[in-house]
Amino acid sequence: MAEESGSSEGLNLFGFQITRAKKKETEKARPSIVPPRDDEGGSYATASGSHYGQYLNLDGNDSKDNYQLIMKYRGNAMHPEVDAAIEDIVNESISSSELKQNLDLNMDAIEAPERIKKLIKEEFDGIYGMLNFKELGHDIFRRWYIDGRLFHHLVVDEDNPKNGIQEIRPIDSAKMRKVKKVKYKKDPITGAKIVEKTDEFFVYQEKPGQSTSGVKMTADSVSYVTSGLLTEDRTKIVSHMHKALKPINQLRMMEDALVIYRLSRAPERRIFYIDVGNLPRGKSEQYMKDIMAKYRNKLVYDAQTGEIRDDRKHQSMLEDFWLPRREGGRGTEITTLPGGENLGQIDDIVYFQKRMYRSLNVPISRLEPDAAAGILGRSTEINRDELKFQKFIDRIRTRFAHLFYGILKKQLILKGILTEEDWDMFKNDITLDYVKDNHFAELRDAEMLQNRLATLDQAANYAGEYYSKAWIMKNVLMLTDEEIEQMKEEMEQEEGGDDDDGGFPNDDQSESEPEQDFPSDEPQDDEEPQGDE
Repeated sequence: MAEESGSSEGLNLFGFQITRAKKKETEKARPSIVPPRDDEGGSYATASGSHYGQYLNLDGNDSKDNYQLIMKYRGNAMHPEVDAAIEDIVNESISSSELKQNLDLNMDAIEAPERIKKLIKEEFDGIYGMLNFKELGHDIFRRWYIDGRLFHHLVVDEDNPKNGIQEIRPIDSAKMRKVKKVKYKKDPITGAKIVEKTDEFFVYQEKPGQSTSGVKMTADSVSYVTSGLLTEDRTKIVSHMHKALKPINQLRMMEDALVIYRLSRAPERRIFYIDVGNLPRGKSEQYMKDIMAKYRNKLVYDAQTGEIRDDRKHQSMLEDFWLPRREGGRGTEITTLPGGENLGQIDDIVYFQKRMYRSLNVPISRLEPDAAAGILGRSTEINRDELKFQKFIDRIRTRFAHLFYGILKKQLILKGILTEEDWDMFKNDITLDYVKDNHFAELRDAEMLQNRLATLDQAANYAGEYYSKAWIMKNVLMLTDEEIEQMKEEMEQEEGGDDDDGGFPNDDQSESEPEQDFPSDEPQDDEEPQGDE
């Protein structure tokens, strides 16, 4: 765990101090009446140190704290259609490969010695192994997507912190809460409350909502990554499933209502006309009840289990009709009431299914397995929804990568490989490469290159007469100035290395080679044979 150091010369990390460069005086906190912006959410506490949860009510979804909200997300994720949509998202984001890792660290843009890059890569591989991401990557990403947040406890050997993180233990997101403790001071001139200090920490509760006590954990001892989605007041983290809660509830209610309607309207009901003669009203009612109890069968539909049971304690919608008939009528008679029609229409169910898929950013074509949606083929056969879905996958991949960035930063600082200033300089150039199964971008780029080369063949006939080569390279091949200079350097290197490295000759060389004169072994007519005199 880490605490704030009273001196600007070091950082207390997990109870140990790591020295670093002094900060300039110009980097002091500037006075403000609001705390610093936080895109990761968190409960705000007063200087007394208490914490609380926010209240959120969205279309009947009463979630008073993070625990109830996360439980709501997990419950809705168990719906069959929702589970299928989430599986599509997770499978596209985390692709399994038997030959290599699901994701790898890319440091091509970092200007650092190869030794440092090698050490960073080794530490990343160690974190990848501690998370067991090759086997549990799918489950880790699924938990993060559903809960909207992900917590891990970073275990460090307190006797020797330079060994770095020894173990990474997952923490249930429903039991953790991020808290901000804001301390204010009064401005003597304006009288306004100025933020003096902001402390961030986490509170772990074994039984959220049942007890007020919890374990305080410092920010450095916990790995915390969120979905990046916030409520309107930007104080509460929500999941990517949040906007789908209403369509999911509507779909569930429509499915239950459809089953109940079909059970109640599909069968043909019987109408019993019972001859009660001249019996008084009280005796006639008792006679009717005796007949009903003898022949009636009560069926009740259970919406929780989907079963139909015989329950005589509750009135059923499948009961027959029993009507008394006085003396002088046609006597006892039994007739039937026809069942409902058009029971095979499920357009309303399909509508809410499509709406639910749209709210989860999943293409509707994936809901219909028989639909002719292009998966592999020409880019013109790929619909627009699939391209939008791939961009959505790229966005959530970028956000999920902060799980590795945060842990890698702490590991490199603990082992002394990098300082915090070095990480701040390198972090924007470090990226994660995911294994991709979706080849839409590759197919699109291949066809664009093919079309450009076809246009280049036609424009080459007018080069030097109507268009310059530079114009063709910029407007036909769509190359930038840097790419043009790089191409020239590479071609010069290839031309200079033809004799030694076996480079590919260009067209001019291949045409001029047959015209060169090579010495012959036999004497020519205008030359005298040379020999030993």
